[in-house]
Amino acid sequence: MLIYKICDRALWAQAEAAGELVGAPVDLADGFIHFSSAEQVRETAEKHFAGQDDLLLVAVEADDMGELLRWERSRGGADFPHLYRPLKLSEVAWVRPMPLRADGTHGIDL
Repeated sequence: MLIYKICDRALWAQAEAAGELVGAPVDLADGFIHFSSAEQVRETAEKHFAGQDDLLLVAVEADDMGELLRWERSRGGADFPHLYRPLKLSEVAWVRPMPLRADGTHGIDL
C-alpha cells in the first residue's frame, strides 16, 4: 500500500541533498513525519496546502517502513500514517508534481 507525503520543492531539494527527509516544520514540531493514505491525500492537500504552489507528492510503500510507521487517530477520528524516523530517499517509490489549479486546488496523480 502506498502512502503519501506532500512537501514543497525546497524541502524536497534539502532531502535530496541530505539523502533523507527529516520533515517539514510541522513534522519536526509533532515528532513524526505526517503521511496520508490514497483516500486521505486530497483532503490533506485541501486542508493544509490550499493555494500553495510548487508542491510535490512523494509516494512510499507503507509495508516497507517497519515498526516506526504507526497508524494513529487524527482528523475526524481517522487513522493516519505517522513515521517516527527520517524517511530515507531509497524508500521512495516515486515523486510527482502537484500542479496548482486556478481554483486553488492541486492536481493529484496517484
